[in-house]
Amino acid sequence: MIPVLVDSNVIIDVASSDRAWYEWSAAAIKWLADEAVLVINPIVYSELSVGYRSIEELDAAVPRDIYRREDLPWSAGFLAGRCFRTYRRRGGLRRSPLPDFYIGAHAAVAGYRLLTRDAQLYRSYFPTLDIIAPA
Repeated sequence: MIPVLVDSNVIIDVASSDRAWYEWSAAAIKWLADEAVLVINPIVYSELSVGYRSIEELDAAVPRDIYRREDLPWSAGFLAGRCFRTYRRRGGLRRSPLPDFYIGAHAAVAGYRLLTRDAQLYRSYFPTLDIIAPA
């Protein structure tokens, strides 16, 4: 059973009942929770936090019995920086490493699958990553 790192956009879809993505995201989380360990990291947690008034509300939205919380591996920081350098060389405009690079690097160095709606970005910079995304 290979763990699945869950990108914040999928959790936000469910928490906000997003009209376009709720059904896909909710079904993906439910399906994967039955077959794998779902993982979040501090980057995902921080992206989610903007939608909640308190840490208690956020913790209720991503309960520990469903989502395992993991720190970012140091090697993920290195990989994120390398991918960010490639991004900048390809003409990317953002000046600091994007959270997505940390998320993708965490999944890549840990050997996890990634549940996301941003498959194109992750496939561009993490070509060996097993990505679960809408068709």
